[in-house]
Amino acid sequence: MPPTADVLIAEIRARVAALGFELVDLRLGGAGSRARLQVRLDRVGATVGQGITIDECAVVSRALEAWLDASGLLGTRYVLEVSSPGIERPVRWAEHWERFIGRDVRVRVPQHGRVRGRIEGLAPDREAVTLRLRDTNEVVTVRLEQARDATLAVDWDGVAPRPRGDGPASDEEPA
Repeated sequence: MPPTADVLIAEIRARVAALGFELVDLRLGGAGSRARLQVRLDRVGATVGQGITIDECAVVSRALEAWLDASGLLGTRYVLEVSSPGIERPVRWAEHWERFIGRDVRVRVPQHGRVRGRIEGLAPDREAVTLRLRDTNEVVTVRLEQARDATLAVDWDGVAPRPRGDGPASDEEPA
């Protein structure tokens, strides 16, 4: 019997933390007899430009693979993907909402659909978040379990493109 999501999150969060990283998101899917586990990580307290590296993802991937193989939690056939959360990182758990107070998020909420809003605060019980919706300036309080697919919002218009020639020297075109 496969583990519950909460059990899997707790187990992986503990193992990732022991390696010095933060679990940002975990998705379990797959088809048939082959599970697909997607794990997004970051450095604890990471700031823009100071996130987890590919080599660090590989270290965590090897550690999780060894544990998954030994425990048999996902069976013998599974796909493990370990990656950075990216610049538009997921905002999933209470500690994320608290950490990013004052930042804009894109999130699906009841009665409003997909919106962009500024995180104003987290309820004292850490079960709800207050958002100021960008389009209407309305302040709404949303239970965390009702906030779906939340990610940090990036103002791409304010991001300057990197001038050509500033990257590593290569004759190859980017993929």
